[in-house]
Amino acid sequence: MRVAVCQLNARDDRAANLAQAADLLARAADAGADIAVLPEYVDYLGPAAGLPRPEPVDGEFGEFFARTAQRLGIWVIAGSFHESGPDPDHTWNTSLVFDRSGALAATYRKIHLYDVEIPGRVSYRESASVAAGTEPVVVTVDGVRVGLSICYDLRFPELYRRLAVEGGAQLLVVPAAFMLHTGRDHWEVLLRARAIENQCYVAAAGQIGDHDPGRTCFGRSMVVDPWGLPLCVAPDTTTFAVADVDLDRLATIRTELPSLANRRL
Repeated sequence: MRVAVCQLNARDDRAANLAQAADLLARAADAGADIAVLPEYVDYLGPAAGLPRPEPVDGEFGEFFARTAQRLGIWVIAGSFHESGPDPDHTWNTSLVFDRSGALAATYRKIHLYDVEIPGRVSYRESASVAAGTEPVVVTVDGVRVGLSICYDLRFPELYRRLAVEGGAQLLVVPAAFMLHTGRDHWEVLLRARAIENQCYVAAAGQIGDHDPGRTCFGRSMVVDPWGLPLCVAPDTTTFAVADVDLDRLATIRTELPSLANRRL
């Protein structure tokens, strides 16, 4: 399986963001990608006042990526968007997975919400407007078990262990909008750790650059193998990167260093 991670700079123009995402998906398909991962909030990352109205899974956002997946004949993990939530004051931060025919194959709602206070750098409380999901999700993509997550989930290893052990995940995906000041120190370290400890491939697609209001995302989208080695890393621009998932290599690593089989807790 060839995996693409698409890196873009979503701003406050939803139509332009979706067009940019579709272009990256088309380029990834031309490069032979079987599955492409888009970043968190791929359709809008700008001032709250301009935020598109929350939608159901089968709304404009879902229909756009369903058509795109069908047209290109690839699997698409459509980053995330604001799904209509459990009450008028809260949405869900939701990732949708579409198969090659454009059919919805899986829905994942972000479990861990970004409530952070770093004096002088960032003050953000995602839970003020977003409801937490409750269910880990694994979906089978062309015979490969793919575990779903979103951005801040990356800091919670218990989620990924559950995806790997109970869900049988072989590939873990991380659509993200990781902040620059944490990303430069933590992003690659955490991605490689999740790969090593769960003996899985990890495909992480991030937002890149400045966004309104006053937000800068780290980028460096990458695919990491089960030994913890980055197979591809996107440069600091709007682009994509591809790498191949080799299930034989994954099986060899799990056999020669059987840390999952040897766990005691």
